[in-house]
Amino acid sequence: EVDFAIAFQDLNRRENVFLLNENEHLHAASTMKIPVMIEMYYQASQGDFALTDSILVKNKFESIVDQSMYEMNAEEDSEHSLYTQIGKQMTLFDLMHQMIISSSNLATNILVEEVGAKKITASMKRLGAYDTEVLRGVEDQKAYDLGLNNRITAKDLMTILKSIALPSGETTEDQLAMINVLKGQEFNEIIPQFLPVDVQVAHKTGSITGLPHDAGIVYLPNGETYVLVLLSKNLKDFEKGTLTLAKISKLIYEHVTALEVSSIKR
Repeated sequence: EVDFAIAFQDLNRRENVFLLNENEHLHAASTMKIPVMIEMYYQASQGDFALTDSILVKNKFESIVDQSMYEMNAEEDSEHSLYTQIGKQMTLFDLMHQMIISSSNLATNILVEEVGAKKITASMKRLGAYDTEVLRGVEDQKAYDLGLNNRITAKDLMTILKSIALPSGETTEDQLAMINVLKGQEFNEIIPQFLPVDVQVAHKTGSITGLPHDAGIVYLPNGETYVLVLLSKNLKDFEKGTLTLAKISKLIYEHVTALEVSSIKR
């Protein structure tokens, strides 16, 4: 039984890779919000809309099972303020920002409906993330009961993050914008937890019962960069699982900084 899946790649030394259960299909939880963001930038670049365009904030969504309508529960959402905006207009960018930094489920569902789950999945396959499937928004209970969930693998999330983590000099404006949004992440219990304050992490967490996830790009002050994906499932003790993942992040950081020291000595 797989409890953890890990994918790590040092972007300065490409051969420095660590993979564990990297092809295991796991429930994506909120890590699927990274593909949603990437698809929004892609569609905007194709001229389908501008991220400054406004859209109605609503709270009625169709289940993918039978098209019956369901509403999101503010109490179960990690972001509450958006519920006060129902019936008003907000920009696509502001909704995306809420979706990433405070993991708003309401914003996610509005945006998934706007860009289309099938298109998100197709874009991820174009990037080389072949086992990623975005079927729906979040809190579609009928779909969840039937096992119709958004799926991800650690390797795919690494591929997806590498698509926006190009070394400086090759970075597009869209990539920089996405990285900046991810750097604003408010949930920092896993990858950044034990890292020095001058290390920047552009990341997205995810969690549903028994499964904390975190996937990010880690920027060291000297320009070293690496991608780290830490996923889990079936954990009996959520707090302990989260702590274990945070410790793995610290070990990876120590591994990268030790390599750096040894290359200087050489």
